[in-house]
Amino acid sequence: MRETDHARDRRSMGTEYDILIENGLVLTLGPDAAAIPRGFVAVKGQNIVAVGSMDETQALGSASKVIDATRHLVMPGLVNAHTHAAMTAFRGLADDLPLMTWLNEHIFPAEAAHVGPELVYWATKLALAEMIQSGTTCVVDGYFCENEAARAVSEVGLRAVLAQGVVDFPAPGVPDPAKNIEAARAFIERWQGVSERLAPSVFCHAPYTCSASTLKRGKALARQYGVLFQIHVAETRSEVEQMISEQGVRPVTFLDRLGLLDEKTLAVHCVHADAEEVALLAARGTPVAVCTESNMKLASGLAPLPAMLRAGVKVALGTDGPASNNDLNMFGEMRAAALMHKVASADPTALPASQVVSLAVDGGAAALGMGDRIGRLAPGYRADLILLDLDRPNLQPLYHPRSHLVYAATGREVKTVIVDGRILMEDGQLTCLDLEETMSRMRTISNSIKSYQKFK
Repeated sequence: MRETDHARDRRSMGTEYDILIENGLVLTLGPDAAAIPRGFVAVKGQNIVAVGSMDETQALGSASKVIDATRHLVMPGLVNAHTHAAMTAFRGLADDLPLMTWLNEHIFPAEAAHVGPELVYWATKLALAEMIQSGTTCVVDGYFCENEAARAVSEVGLRAVLAQGVVDFPAPGVPDPAKNIEAARAFIERWQGVSERLAPSVFCHAPYTCSASTLKRGKALARQYGVLFQIHVAETRSEVEQMISEQGVRPVTFLDRLGLLDEKTLAVHCVHADAEEVALLAARGTPVAVCTESNMKLASGLAPLPAMLRAGVKVALGTDGPASNNDLNMFGEMRAAALMHKVASADPTALPASQVVSLAVDGGAAALGMGDRIGRLAPGYRADLILLDLDRPNLQPLYHPRSHLVYAATGREVKTVIVDGRILMEDGQLTCLDLEETMSRMRTISNSIKSYQKFK
């Protein structure tokens, strides 16, 4: 990207905008909106104030920062609706295992031995760098010692919904499980209202790690503060069998009987939700975060995503944590979702590219209750957007932009990332954190994990 002579001339005339992106292929993702072949996006403060075609506008006005997006695609940033960012510390630690073996014999012991404030802070920073470099501008996270994750997010500048993890056994930062809800309360009170970019929430891990009492108290806490409630549900067949054996009902139905399902509960995975449970999610307005790559890798199964969409469930896409995916790249998540459902249904028209892009952007925003603020390029929306370099062999020729985003792009084409009107990455260079320091710190942390006798 380059600054044109015309842009430099306008810049000297005083400023109407803070950032003006011009000459790009603009994908607004508004209702039935076609791509604008030679478009512009104007930003003032944290908001988009104008979007349109340069060919239809005589005067754009001046800007403090002008970005020439010739041969670039301009679009809203991606929404990663579920992850555990600090688990970058355990990426590749225990692969090719079933979920319960992976959790109980490897991840939970590693977390008990190593997770603390320093690990969470630096591992979250590493995750944020990875997400920014692949075009994510909003992330939903849940983990332990989450104050440090919030500190990292606050410094770096991503938009995020963050939650202190709740389980009914000793956890990092909360050695007494009797205090798990109070730890979640303290997190909410610490971060609520600090920044419009950062929304605290409650994350009760799963029905098999939290008692019915804990689940109800966690949801009551979320309702008290008006925040999102996150929970893993119906991820594996064994979870469903356990729930039927112990409670007499399937997992989604169990949550409903506890009064947990509503529009501010984010049900994660739902791989084994049956038709009645899908209908129940739709009736309660409960959004679902689907994590296709993680479910594939753990052989958990394939969520009934098309059935959810037909039923009217709000569906978003997430990567899950980088210890079970093993990356945080939403482009890979889009591709996996599109292809897997074609194979599963033997229908090449299942989940077309345009629909998948929507799930990763405006659909994700809607699932989080942010559809009026992010997920589109339109006046009044937050300036959360990305620029992709189209001048790449894998993206040429270009006929259908949405199709390329799902089937051809890898995430490495992302060149510039803007969140809330702040440039976090420009022309491929992170401007919001010291990547060299972050990676150096993570090498030190990973060396200590390697030396732990269980993983020698």
